[in-house]
Amino acid sequence: MLNNSYQIISEVLVRGGVSTTTTASGGLYTDAVLAGWFGDAYRWATSYKKWPFTEGRASTTYAQEENTYPEGWKTDSLRFLTVDGERYQKLNFEDYRIFRDEQSDATDKVFSDFGRVYYINPNVASGTTVLYGQYTPATAVATIIDTGETTVFSEGEEEGNEAIVEEMLRYAMDREKKPNEAELHHKRAVEILERLWKNHADEQFAYQNKNRGMFERIDIVNGDYYSDEIDTDQF
Repeated sequence: MLNNSYQIISEVLVRGGVSTTTTASGGLYTDAVLAGWFGDAYRWATSYKKWPFTEGRASTTYAQEENTYPEGWKTDSLRFLTVDGERYQKLNFEDYRIFRDEQSDATDKVFSDFGRVYYINPNVASGTTVLYGQYTPATAVATIIDTGETTVFSEGEEEGNEAIVEEMLRYAMDREKKPNEAELHHKRAVEILERLWKNHADEQFAYQNKNRGMFERIDIVNGDYYSDEIDTDQF
């Protein structure tokens, strides 16, 4: 069973044929080395794809137009945003800047991001801001060796922990100057994550868009958007 960091590290030592007595200070496999390998392999595996189990939600009180991404969130990963329960449309940054420069008093519900900063039109925003995006899981180093730390894969995708084992074995083989074996373990780790990603992709067929087109129709005469629904009382 590979449910937490303690079990993952123990499995690495077993498969690598390493006695736990060689993990003492000065050896090739000290606790610090193993904890570092786990952290590196964990970050690599969780960043390999935009996993659905690393999707995050954060909320804060709206205070200003320019805001910093939540700590640990991936750069440019903010996908959806609401303020006071109202959905805001995401614009690319160039269009957002043009909009703010040319229509400084407009109250359109729009936002954008650039690097690790996101921007919300301040002319209308007020209340609680809720963000939806992608984060990178953190590791609590103090619990990696002694008590064990579960991973984002542990709840329902434990094969992801198997990929972490293989990637850690890659680091071990690199340390022992065995490049061919290191490459083999890395290849196995990649194959495991690719299979896991395919399983998630195969489940996506159940998701359907609801009445959402790529473009909105514009009333050229009045210069505004309007609905395509038929009005039975229009004549």
